[in-house]
Amino acid sequence: MIARLLAAASLTLAASVAGAQDMAGDPAKGERVFKKCQACHMVGADAKAKTGPVLNGIIGRAAASYEDFKYSDAMQEAAAGGLEWTEENLAAFLTKPKEFMDGTKMTFAGLRKEKDVANVLAYLATFGEDGTAAEGEGS
Repeated sequence: MIARLLAAASLTLAASVAGAQDMAGDPAKGERVFKKCQACHMVGADAKAKTGPVLNGIIGRAAASYEDFKYSDAMQEAAAGGLEWTEENLAAFLTKPKEFMDGTKMTFAGLRKEKDVANVLAYLATFGEDGTAAEGEGS
């Protein structure tokens, strides 16, 4: 399982480095794309876990680290193996969740457009751990 996660992350990293200049995300567009995620996830100061964990401060956070959520065994195993939600790992997960992590509870099939992924990541980056504007963000 860990080997598959590392392989998927490596492939995603190589692909994302190649297209990094073209994939700068737009937080405003990402907010619109995030509406697809809102059935299960929340962000912001008043966010609470739903069927998915709160995503405040997700970028750079260790996997399965939001305290008020029961994660799948697969996610807990990945966390024990040191999985961190870098932009590259999140991009891979958001594109094809079940390929990135066999056994995830996330039922969403994934975002098909790379630009949607980049925009959602830019939007998520605007939230600090407490749901307020992340350091360096003006929104």
